[in-house]
Amino acid sequence: MKIFQILFLFLLLVPFAEIYLLLAVGGIIGAFPTIALVVFTAVLGAWLLKQQGFQTFRRFQENLAQGSIPTYEIIEGPILLIGGALLLTPGFITDLLGFACLFPPLRRKVAQYIIEKHLIEVIQSGSPFRPQGAAPADALEGEFRKED
Repeated sequence: MKIFQILFLFLLLVPFAEIYLLLAVGGIIGAFPTIALVVFTAVLGAWLLKQQGFQTFRRFQENLAQGSIPTYEIIEGPILLIGGALLLTPGFITDLLGFACLFPPLRRKVAQYIIEKHLIEVIQSGSPFRPQGAAPADALEGEFRKED
């Protein structure tokens, strides 16, 4: 399946699953405790997002100060953003996925996968994102001088 089909199914099925799970949990522990639990996970998620965001930004600045490219931190930023959005969405499934995005070892593994499997392929495929100074395999290097 293509990524857009998976995303479409995700956006279609998750709200139904969230509603079902909220109703099931509400039937077991009651409506007010369920709402309190959803609000608590949102507040806890916002606090964790703030902590993880500051740590990622600090590592980003440290790498820049050392003269190295903050590759992982550039990828982890959007993962944190997605995790924060999922945590602020009411429901238990989205909260679970959001907390997974905020878990540093898992976030690092996802960033590593994205860098190794997707970014390196883009660079090697002859895209405009090729590093400067890297000539294509079929390029001829030489000098040019215009004579009148």
